Amino acid sequence: MTELPLKKYYRWMFLPGVLLLLVPSILHAYFLMPFPGSQDIEAMNLSYYIEKFLWPTRILALALIALPILNIYMNGRLKGRIWTSVLIVFMAGLLYFTEIFSSAEHMFLEPKQKTFASASTNAVPLDRLIIGVSINGEAKAYPINFIGYHHKVQDSVGGKPILVTYCTMCRTGRVYDPFIDGKYQHFRLVGARHYDAIIEDNETGSWWYQATGTAAVGPRKGIAMGEIPCEQMTLGEWISLHPNTLIMQPDPNFKARYKRLEPYDSYQPTKTDAASELLGWQRASWVIGVISGNTAKAYRWNDVLPLHIVNDQIGTTPVVVMIGSDSTSFACYKSTVAGEVLHLRADSLGKGYRDEHNDLWNVHGDCVEGILQGKKLDRIPAYQEYWHAWHRFHPETAQWKS
Repeated sequence: MTELPLKKYYRWMFLPGVLLLLVPSILHAYFLMPFPGSQDIEAMNLSYYIEKFLWPTRILALALIALPILNIYMNGRLKGRIWTSVLIVFMAGLLYFTEIFSSAEHMFLEPKQKTFASASTNAVPLDRLIIGVSINGEAKAYPINFIGYHHKVQDSVGGKPILVTYCTMCRTGRVYDPFIDGKYQHFRLVGARHYDAIIEDNETGSWWYQATGTAAVGPRKGIAMGEIPCEQMTLGEWISLHPNTLIMQPDPNFKARYKRLEPYDSYQPTKTDAASELLGWQRASWVIGVISGNTAKAYRWNDVLPLHIVNDQIGTTPVVVMIGSDSTSFACYKSTVAGEVLHLRADSLGKGYRDEHNDLWNVHGDCVEGILQGKKLDRIPAYQEYWHAWHRFHPETAQWKS
């Protein structure tokens, strides 16, 4: 075999092949994981196409570098073989870091043992935050420190398939209908964009934002999944409402990973940026985000918490925003009953909320005492999440100021 100059291989085959092998993998990991600055770049489409063409580019790259490597080992000098071996080890390590170590799909695994227990046999502490779902007479509770690790769990409640999701980077819990265009979809965790988890449907490979349930790129771009009502509260509060609930139990395969999220229930970061600080709102402040019709509004948690209740109006709809006496549960309701707009205030004894008639209401929108006893307020979708996430996906949101 005639040896060609080594520099020529580097110039025309080897070096382009190395770059084609490494650069897409580096960009793939950088754009889909929260590396410094990566999540603030508008690169959803670029990330999508890098992912889709990752393996074709790798095959081409390997074809380019195979012959130069073979030539170096067969005809090159010892020094060249040593440096080539070092480069191969470096490339393998970098690919492992980008595709395994830093890959969301490999870092956050699906549950291996999905088990549920009744309230009497449950092992989850009652003060843990949960996402609760009730459908067709069946109720289930999904502890956030489990869902927060897995990011998504596909299950069924009351005979209806559901997709339970949670993203700890933006503190968004959502439950969706996994049927799209009449077909059941299985979803894969891809990574994150703009600090929100991205999931991919198995049929078309479209990418969906977890916080909105809307496809951001791919054949289904612009389509929104159906959202299933859910509630966030402590497990103890959920059990008091649904004594026969089933509770998701920890998968023993992920015990250590769940433990890392145990403080998450009450942890509120204090990072700020200049714009938010001028408004008195922190980038990672908790907010209650509310959507009424086409109008969105945000209520900073630390502003509402001392009051426990805010009477307000979103668009033309009178609303009441509540944080329960446990300082954990929350809700938003239309404050109109039988054509009358009620103005609620916190009960002086901490029992709940009183209206103009001195009727007593609880945080679940039920009138439990008074002339309106038995009435129920109409619930409005409300979510607890970080301000940066709510503002990102609802840029026209209004801000309630105390």
